[in-house]
Amino acid sequence: MHHAPDDRDLLGVLLRAVPAWQEPVTHVEHLAARAGTTAPWPRWVPTELREALGRRGVQEPWLHQVQAADAGHNGRPTVIATGTASGKSLAFQLPVLSDLLTDDKACALYLSPTKALAADQLAALEELRLPGVRPAAYDGDTPLDERDWVRDHARFVLTNPDMLHWGVLPMHQRWARLLRRLRYVVIDECHSYRGVFGSHVAQVIRRLRRVAALYRSDPVFILASATVADPAEAASRLTGFDAREVVTISADSAPRAARRFVLWEPPLVRDEDTASTGDHQDGAPVRRSAPKEVARMLADLVAERVRTLAFVRSRRAAEQVALSARRRLERTDPDVADRVAAYRGGYLAEDRRLLEKALDSGDLLGVASTTALELGIDIAGLDATLIAGFPGTLASLWQQAGRAGRGGEDAAEALVVFVARDDPLDTYLVHHPAAVFGRPVEAAVTDPQNPYVLGPHLRCAAAEARLTDDDLALFGDPDHVRSVLADLVHAKLLRHRAQGWYHVLPHHPAIDVDLRGSGAGQVAIVEEATGRMLGTVDAAQAPSAVHPGAVHLHQGNSFVVDELDLEQGVALVHSENPDWITISRSLSSVTILGSPTLQRIRPGVRMFTAAVQVTEQVIAYQRQRHSGELMDLIPLEMPEHTLDTRAVIYTLDPELLLDNGITEDALPGALHAAEHAAIGLLPLFAGCDRWDIGGLSTNLHPDTGLPTVIVYDGQPGVAGFADRGAAVFRPWLEATREAITSCECRSGCPSCIQSPKCGNGNHPLFKDGAVTVLDLVLGTREEEEGASPW
Repeated sequence: MHHAPDDRDLLGVLLRAVPAWQEPVTHVEHLAARAGTTAPWPRWVPTELREALGRRGVQEPWLHQVQAADAGHNGRPTVIATGTASGKSLAFQLPVLSDLLTDDKACALYLSPTKALAADQLAALEELRLPGVRPAAYDGDTPLDERDWVRDHARFVLTNPDMLHWGVLPMHQRWARLLRRLRYVVIDECHSYRGVFGSHVAQVIRRLRRVAALYRSDPVFILASATVADPAEAASRLTGFDAREVVTISADSAPRAARRFVLWEPPLVRDEDTASTGDHQDGAPVRRSAPKEVARMLADLVAERVRTLAFVRSRRAAEQVALSARRRLERTDPDVADRVAAYRGGYLAEDRRLLEKALDSGDLLGVASTTALELGIDIAGLDATLIAGFPGTLASLWQQAGRAGRGGEDAAEALVVFVARDDPLDTYLVHHPAAVFGRPVEAAVTDPQNPYVLGPHLRCAAAEARLTDDDLALFGDPDHVRSVLADLVHAKLLRHRAQGWYHVLPHHPAIDVDLRGSGAGQVAIVEEATGRMLGTVDAAQAPSAVHPGAVHLHQGNSFVVDELDLEQGVALVHSENPDWITISRSLSSVTILGSPTLQRIRPGVRMFTAAVQVTEQVIAYQRQRHSGELMDLIPLEMPEHTLDTRAVIYTLDPELLLDNGITEDALPGALHAAEHAAIGLLPLFAGCDRWDIGGLSTNLHPDTGLPTVIVYDGQPGVAGFADRGAAVFRPWLEATREAITSCECRSGCPSCIQSPKCGNGNHPLFKDGAVTVLDLVLGTREEEEGASPW
């Protein structure tokens, strides 16, 4: 039986185990409760649907649900962008199910970024037991014999963009019944479509609109999103509709419980008086890890019978946090130790359902989860949410925070704790509350016009039906689309005739297009002794992740790589539990292609964007004991990997640097440190993860002839993050400078200038020099002397 902690100070529970001399709380924000506002059912909603929803506990809809449902019912492209657990599903279910009930031929398509979310929607639809609606999932798990039934009979098909791209559009003739009768297309959790993936999905949606038009249908698009900046513009980029046509519903009228949102910085692992025992990283102090801190918090809250959800960044961390919390409870409160579990992708659907049910009912008190529970899976609000590390965007942060808060405005105050990792961005956020609470969430960064994205989808569209001049505007600026088509014709991938552009190759090009942007395919990780496949890794990442000798972790078990065969796409491993980890070392170079686009200039400093080619080669790996002790460096011979992408670049004149105290010897470390910190802070402005971007710094770049810092999109197919960095260049570098100067370390640490993915082992780095470099770029020093800024 669950006892709500109505009279309990949940933050006080977490602080009990913290020594008096430590102060991990950097800020507490109180978010007020809000009353809900209902509205009458629209007259067009059939009685049987109202009654079915009533049986599920929905007596009257919220105002924003009715506003969105009316817009969709009236044929307007609509985006509903309201908070977590605000009932966005009902907003699109009302018009869709009403039409399916009143017209026995109407059909609808539902797209979600994950199979789990589609399965959750399907369960909710089946629970309504509406006659004739025939909802069905169509994804990679759908058995072959069921796929025929879905194509021939289902009226509400729930799928994902990958399956639409590979399994529906290339064989649209087999889907003629659905496409001819397609009344609605629902795009759920559309804020998750960003970067390369979002750009690909935007072109898949355009192909869907075009194929539907071939069957003389013009479906209404309804998009559901977390709170995002400019929802109409984001919906426009994703669907191709003019933003002025899109109806935006963003005023949330659902009730919300009060929440206390805490920013928490874990303490240093040891104090300065303790002898060095390996608790330093490359000579810098480190903080207690966010997952370890959250595991302790999860156990302490569960011991108080507080229903708690802990979000972590990886599947491995989810398992480790749950295990650590259970072990702590076995010592302190064994009665509830088995009421903590992990939840992540990769679980069987039936196991996932059992976990969701147990969490929803209160039988399960604590769950450590990846972002699998961030999206709209229907779990009632919880007492507390713990967030181990910034999840990549403010939109995701608020989605996760929104899981806390049971009931409405009269419910007990819920607790949200954001626990910072030892990372420049996380450290910046916990010391700058206005960056969390005082600014709008990011715009979703996508670039459907990127030729690396547009070209492959124009090939796909031509394979689905010849392209004509009338189609070009759907895919973007017609002149730009025409130039990309000309390149495809020149490469003999399309043929141009008077009637249009035709596909010429024997296979449909969809099989060549990876929506997720990994580009180079996958390498299977196989246990040689048993033949068991443990998982996969992107081929581009394989030389650094599964090189010979690498230690690979899988479900808490360690394996060592014996052989990597990139041609066959396999890495052979054996089970072993060594007393060390491995870190790859690499050499990188960046070639600037074409004519750079100069964005800003000041005396001695230039900033521009450009197309670049990145070449990277793993040359060695380092073995490091778990204590931090360096064992050895072992050379490797891995193939070079090249990446065509875009970068934001700035250069400085050597004389300017010398005049400000940066000598030739100090310059590499200063530029390197400035580059690392900038990569760490760009996610705050560009809606990306630091692993989505890369960088290079050099005191003499062959293409510029100057000291140069480069930050580039780190995936095949340009994500748009570098160009976004150029657009927000000054605030981005101001935040970078602030992150470095406010860090209490003496010479650099993981919270400011060290990077977990540095190919050079975080050497050389010069913290004070990085501040000088950023001062010169920003013009701070000249401003102090009376010169005008940009």
